[in-house]
Amino acid sequence: MFPRVVGVWWGLLCAVAAAVAYGVASVFQAVAARAVDEGGSGVDPRLLVRVLRQWRYVLGLGLDALGFVAQLIALRVLPLFVVQAALAASLAVTAVAALTLGARLSGREWTAIALVCAGLALLGVAAKSEGSEPVGTAFHAGLLVAVALLAGAGWIAGRAPEHIRTPALGLVSGLCFGVVALAGRVLDVTGVTAVLTDPAAYALAAGGVLAMLFYASALQRGSVTTGTALMVVGETVVPSLIGVVLLGDSTRAGFAPLAVAGFVVAVAAALALARFGEVDSPQRTPAGP
Repeated sequence: MFPRVVGVWWGLLCAVAAAVAYGVASVFQAVAARAVDEGGSGVDPRLLVRVLRQWRYVLGLGLDALGFVAQLIALRVLPLFVVQAALAASLAVTAVAALTLGARLSGREWTAIALVCAGLALLGVAAKSEGSEPVGTAFHAGLLVAVALLAGAGWIAGRAPEHIRTPALGLVSGLCFGVVALAGRVLDVTGVTAVLTDPAAYALAAGGVLAMLFYASALQRGSVTTGTALMVVGETVVPSLIGVVLLGDSTRAGFAPLAVAGFVVAVAAALALARFGEVDSPQRTPAGP
């Protein structure tokens, strides 16, 4: 019993560490993304090349790498719904970090930050340490198929009318992040050969690149709040449901209502902080208070 409790809180600590790393990284990356030329219409893969010339973006990627390692550790011992809710909390971290760039938080936003923490605490109490139930090769290969379909959906979304483009790209990027989480959960890490021959490894890599590309494209020419909100929904709700239905995710006996409440509170509060999915660069004048 004691080792399981330790496993839960160790996993939750790793999930929160990932959220902190991702949250701070997004500040650096947002400033870098706004500093480059927009390029042509639609989704332009060259956008990633341009932002990689910005030292802030590279620093953000380094933090993302650290966050990803922590996320993988958390995915090995916690249900997906706990880890993904914790990652949504990176918006709370970004909101606090944005204070250094002159952003101001309203009373509602401070309340949302407190609720994110409360929701994660409820999830921590309700969760139990567990690994993933065995899934067949078809599930691993299906992740690659999902990445291919999402790549097509993102390309179509990038050419959609402006009022559809940003929310669609935000949702697709979130679903790509969801594939990354699912792949990290089921990835065979018993050896180098096992990793290299596992389709989930390639789904993880491709899904991560597409997620960053689509999210950066959504933020460049659209509403930050809309794009980020849809991204949060895509990366939390869908993979969490798959974890419960297919991967055997569950809560401690009798704690399911508490887990549902914690998940809803944490994600809803994160959505209230969606405007911090992107932070205006110092050269730009805010459009409003």
